Amino acid sequence: MEEFHKIRRLPPYVFEQVNRLKAAARARGADIVDLGMGNPDLPTSDRVIDKLVEVVRDPTTHRYSSSKGIPGLRKAQAAYYARRFNVKLNPDTQIVATLGSKEGFANMAQAITAPGDVILCPDPTYPIHAFGFIMSGGVLRSMPVAPDEQFIPALERAIRHSTPKPTALILNYPSNPTAYVATLDFYKDVVAFAKKNDLIILSDLAYAEIYFDGNPPPSVLEVPGAMDCTVEFTSMSKTFSMPGWRMGFAVGNERLISALTRVKSYLDYGAFTPIQVAATAALNGDGSEIEQIRNVYARRRDVMVEAFGRAGFPVPPPAATMFAWAPIPEPFRHLGSLEFSKLLIEKADVAVAPGVGFGERGDEYVRIALVENEQRIRQAARAIKRFMGSLGHNADNVVNLQAHR
Repeated sequence: MEEFHKIRRLPPYVFEQVNRLKAAARARGADIVDLGMGNPDLPTSDRVIDKLVEVVRDPTTHRYSSSKGIPGLRKAQAAYYARRFNVKLNPDTQIVATLGSKEGFANMAQAITAPGDVILCPDPTYPIHAFGFIMSGGVLRSMPVAPDEQFIPALERAIRHSTPKPTALILNYPSNPTAYVATLDFYKDVVAFAKKNDLIILSDLAYAEIYFDGNPPPSVLEVPGAMDCTVEFTSMSKTFSMPGWRMGFAVGNERLISALTRVKSYLDYGAFTPIQVAATAALNGDGSEIEQIRNVYARRRDVMVEAFGRAGFPVPPPAATMFAWAPIPEPFRHLGSLEFSKLLIEKADVAVAPGVGFGERGDEYVRIALVENEQRIRQAARAIKRFMGSLGHNADNVVNLQAHR
């Protein structure tokens, strides 16, 4: 039977292959250290849970909620942006609550994309950045992800050689999966270019609060004039360890926020009201819970870099996010990231995310998530060391191993 049109446009989900192997290994009784999916393991704070329980006991909160978010929640998000970025937002016209940043991004793609529109998308990138637009009929032009001196020349080439002219540019800093962090000067150059070339900027800032070494990542909306062409997406999943609560935000340009709000009004009634009230309480806190979560990830990062390095698997220390973006060790690089990830499950009981799942340019890397405790990270490093040591870092042995799998 022929596939539906939109389904045909989606490639096989790379991560599902790893997930199947992971499930099969666990069914055999293997203790898999899962550093693959970016699924936070830290508990939501008691203060936020207590607020949820309090509100859920009120039966009037069990009715349909507000698709764009209850007023108190949007005001709390505006206050957060004012404190953190010194950016003033109108909670009524420049903020909409989303069911996580992923849903917000996908619905924004639906709101602004006409069939054939060209979207400038980094490669590698978080899958929804690309496939939200593909499902909406857009066409992608790949961009480099590093926020360096090559970025603006790449934008210029994309504008010059794309037909039709691109309509939107996706930014994601701190980046998932690469962990790159952008500076305010970089954003100033990008905003100037976008305004000159009539580009919409869609900025994914989900990891704004998971940073290390004392340098808080900026928001593109801090740039004067960015509000004229930008929408930014944030999430409470990592910031407050609330992934299953599905609470995020889109903020920025009124016309774009209005378009997203209208699309959402046809599709959902918003998150459960008690969740929105609890999220409001989280945003209105003193920031101590965010700092505690950040410190846990910082310790895990340091343990991972040290332990994996000793195991013969050097991991560059990320400046932000809950991920490390690690080059595949040289003897295994020819396998590609998917086969290497499968090997780690089969031979070391360790799961990582293959870089090719984030784009073709990611195939020499794997993404390692900081979602297990320090003891388990060390356990993973020891298992990888045993596996790699058994091959003697010999490329011929790796080839033979692959042939006999």
